[in-house]
Amino acid sequence: MQVHQNVYQEDEINFRELVVTLKKNKNMIFIMTTVVTLLSIIYVFLKTPIYEVNTLVEIGNYKIDNTNNTNNTNNDKVLLDNASQLSKELNVVFVEMNKNKKGLKAKITLIRVPKKSKSFIEIKAEGYSNILAIAEIKKVVQYIRNKHQKILDDVSERRKFEIENIKRKINNIKIKETKLLDEKINLQEKSLQNYTIQLQSTDKNLKQIEKSNPTLAALLLMEKRNLSDFILQLNVQLLDLKDKKDNLNTNVVWDLEEKKNFLVSMLLPHNYKNSHIVGAILTNDYPAKPNKKLIIFISFIVGLILSIFLVFFLEFLKAMKEENNS
Repeated sequence: MQVHQNVYQEDEINFRELVVTLKKNKNMIFIMTTVVTLLSIIYVFLKTPIYEVNTLVEIGNYKIDNTNNTNNTNNDKVLLDNASQLSKELNVVFVEMNKNKKGLKAKITLIRVPKKSKSFIEIKAEGYSNILAIAEIKKVVQYIRNKHQKILDDVSERRKFEIENIKRKINNIKIKETKLLDEKINLQEKSLQNYTIQLQSTDKNLKQIEKSNPTLAALLLMEKRNLSDFILQLNVQLLDLKDKKDNLNTNVVWDLEEKKNFLVSMLLPHNYKNSHIVGAILTNDYPAKPNKKLIIFISFIVGLILSIFLVFFLEFLKAMKEENNS
C-alpha cells in the first residue's frame, strides 16, 4: 500500500513540475505559437487563390432504324463514343500532357465516368479564377464535340450516299428493267399470236384431211398437240413476265421508296445529337484552395505543440548541464 502511495505522489510531483515549467515559459510558448500562426496567416493571404469548377458532359448519339431488331430492346440510338475509352483519351490529352507544365493559370484536374453511367463524363478544372477554369473545360468540351461531329457527318454522308443508290435503283427499274420487260411481253404476245394462228390453221387442215389421208392427219394431230403445249408454255411465261413487271412497279419500287423516305427522314437534325454540357458549368464564389481556416487552425496547433516541445527540450538540456556541473 505504501508503494502505491509513493508512486502516486511521484506522478503528482512530476505533473506539478510540468505545469510549473509551462507557466514559467508561457511567454515563450505564446510568442512562438503566435509567430507560427502569423506566418500561416501571411502565407494563406499571399497564396494565389485557386478556384474549382466542374461540369457533366453527355455523350451524343444518332438515331438508327430499329424496326428489324428481334430483341425488342427499343434502343434506337447509338452513342458516338465509349465513355470509358473517351475518358482515358481525354486524360492523356488534357491531364497527363500538362502534368509537368509549370506556370499554368488553369488546368484540368479530373476527367472520369460517373458510377453506373455509360453516356456521361465528369470534368473538373482548377484556375486562378472561375473564368480561366471554365475556359479549360470549354476546350475539353470543344475537343469532344469536334471529334463527335466528324462521326455525325460521316453517318450523314453514308445515308446520303445510300439514298442516291436507292434513287438510281428506282430509276433503273422504271427506265430500263420495266422497259425491257415491256419489250419481252410484246414479243411474247406476238409469238403467242403467231402460234395461235398456226394452231388454228393446223386444226383446219386436220379437219379437211382427217378422213381422206389418215397418215397425214396423224402427223397434223401430233403437230397440233405440240403447238398447244407450246402455246400453254408461252402463256405461262407471259404471265410470269407480267407478274414480274407488276412486282417491280409495286412491291420492289414501293419498298425502295419507303426505305428512301425513311433515310431522308433520318437526315433531319433532331436525329443527330452532338455531345454537350448538361445544364451549366458549376462554379463557386469562394476559392477551393487554400483552405484558410483549416491552415490557420492546424498552424496554431502545430505552433503550440512545437513550442511546448521546445520548452521541455530546453529544460532537459538545462538539467543535463546542471547535472554535469555537479
